[in-house]
Amino acid sequence: MKLPTSLIKVELENFEQRFNAAVKSNTPLLDRIMRYIVKRKGKQLRPMFVFLSAKMFGPTTEATYRAASLVEILHTGSLVHDDVVDDSYERRGFFSTYALWKNKASVLVGDYLFATGLLLSLEHGDHRMLRIMSDAIQKMAEGELLQLEKARSLNLKEAIYYEIIKNKTASLLASACSAGAWSVTENEEATEKARLFGEKTGIAFQIKDDLFDYASEDVGKPTGNDIKEKKMTLPLIYTLNNTDKATKQKIINIVKNNNNDRQKVQWVLQMVKETGGIRYAAEKMNAYKNEALGILATCPDNEYRSGLQDLVHYVTERKY
Repeated sequence: MKLPTSLIKVELENFEQRFNAAVKSNTPLLDRIMRYIVKRKGKQLRPMFVFLSAKMFGPTTEATYRAASLVEILHTGSLVHDDVVDDSYERRGFFSTYALWKNKASVLVGDYLFATGLLLSLEHGDHRMLRIMSDAIQKMAEGELLQLEKARSLNLKEAIYYEIIKNKTASLLASACSAGAWSVTENEEATEKARLFGEKTGIAFQIKDDLFDYASEDVGKPTGNDIKEKKMTLPLIYTLNNTDKATKQKIINIVKNNNNDRQKVQWVLQMVKETGGIRYAAEKMNAYKNEALGILATCPDNEYRSGLQDLVHYVTERKY
C-alpha cells in the first residue's frame, strides 16, 4: 500500500521548508537538537492528513500550511516528552533525544516546541485552529495519565482502553483533519466531519500499532515490548477477559513481576494468540476503519477524498 504523496507533492515540499524555518532557533544547543530531530522525522502522516483534508474541501491556503506546521510541531514535542515519560532510549531505530541529551534538555525542547506552535497560531490570528490543537494536547495528557494510572492495577475494561487511545493517539490525528478542513472552509459542519473521520482513523491506527507487539515478522521494534512496559492493549485485555481464572492470574503475575523474563513474556504472547486476542483486535480495528471510510463517503467526491481513503488503508495495512 503506497502513500498518496503525489496528490500533495508541492504542498509537502513547501511544508518541509516552512517547518524547518519554524523550529529554527538562535540557541546553539537547541538548534543542534532540533537538527537531529528534523533529520529523523517519520513519514509525516499528520501533515498529509492536514493537506488532503483541506484539499478535499477546497484549495490550500496559508492557513493550511500553518495548520500542517502546527500539527507536526506539537506531534514532535509530544514524542520528545513521551520518551522522557517512557524512559525510552530509542526512537524510530535511532537514539532518542532523551538518550543523547537526557531529561532536562528533552523536557525543555518539548516545551520549546509547544510554545513555538502556540506562537505560530497567535501571530496569525488562527484562534480556531489553536483551540483545535489545544484540545488535542489536553486530551493527549489525559490519555497518558489514565494509562499510567491503570497500568498499576492491570484491571482495564475495554471501554477505558478506547478512552485512553482516543485521547492519547486519535486526538492529534482528529485535530490534523479538522484543522485542515477549517483552514479552507471555516465551516463548523465540515470541520466536525473531518474531526470525527480523523478520530476513527486514529483509533484504528493505534490498534494496528498494538498488534505489532504480537507480530511474527520483523516490524522494526521488539515484540512483547508493551508487556514489558505494562501497557494494557486490546489483544491482552481480550485474553484476560476470555480465559480461565488460573491463566488470567498467571498472565497478570508475569506482566506485573516478570515482564523482563523473555521466556515468560513469549508465553503470554502465545496465550494471546491462542485465545483469539489478535483476531478480535483486528476485527475491532477494521470496524473503526470502516466507520472512518463511511464518514469519508459523505464528503466531497474528488481525488483528495480518494487519497484519504488510501491513507486509511495504509495505516491499517502497514507492515511497521
